[in-house]
Amino acid sequence: MIHHEIRFTPNLEWLRTFVAFAETMSFTRAAEELHLSQPAVHVQVKKLADQLGVELYRRRGKVLELTDEGVRAVAFGRELLERSDRFLDELRAIPHAQPTVVAAGEGALLYVIGDAMSRALRAELRIQLRVLDTAGVIQALQRGEAHAGVTVLEEPPSDLEGCALVESGSLLVVPRAHPLARRRTLRLSDLDGLPLIAPPRGARQRELLDSFTRAAGVRANIVVEARGWPLTLRLVELGVGAAVVNDVVRIPQSLASVRLRGLPPQIYWALRRANAAPTADAASLWSLLSSTRGGR
Repeated sequence: MIHHEIRFTPNLEWLRTFVAFAETMSFTRAAEELHLSQPAVHVQVKKLADQLGVELYRRRGKVLELTDEGVRAVAFGRELLERSDRFLDELRAIPHAQPTVVAAGEGALLYVIGDAMSRALRAELRIQLRVLDTAGVIQALQRGEAHAGVTVLEEPPSDLEGCALVESGSLLVVPRAHPLARRRTLRLSDLDGLPLIAPPRGARQRELLDSFTRAAGVRANIVVEARGWPLTLRLVELGVGAAVVNDVVRIPQSLASVRLRGLPPQIYWALRRANAAPTADAASLWSLLSSTRGGR
């Protein structure tokens, strides 16, 4: 006789309560959203943790944060609840209103996947865009808050599936009258002392610029910190300084761009949760994003 291991199904209502709690990491706000008492929310989250046999969150001082297991549980919960809601809507012949969420950086949206997003909208896919930095994109995917994401990475984390879309080099952007505008290529040494507009500290582009100029013995003269390529390019137009940008960026005719050697290529990846069961809309979106591969 073959004995099958008896497996349980996580309680759907406990999962729904945990997802609501994980949105804000607040039992009070989750209780308000679910129209439950705060003790009831706390009990349901504890019951789910006991059922799963893992710790779902921890306290660090006054702050609550999800454990790694909690992140996986909330992503699974969102996926299961979404599929359940979609099934009930289809069963009752009710149009399903939940959109497919795409998390991406400003540069990726403007210069890499704009055409894919236009095709998705023409195909009548309901798309919700979230503009986030790289850390935000990864977190949104890992927590199940986004169905797909696009950002610059060296390699995707092990829990995310990735498709490399575009490999981007670096350009130095200057006003057309600038002496460096006449050069065909530049090296990092040409940046020594040059007034530069750069992203704030912590941004990937800034970390690379700081790291590689320091290694080359180049003094990076950052005169302004600015977020986003459009603002950066406008500041170059105003004569504030030069800027290092990815070569996917469309440069205004008022400016000149020169190929900059010495920085590593930037790879834009399309990402989604590994082993997730995508909805039909999410699968269609992934196909459109993947078709961007090698193009701009």
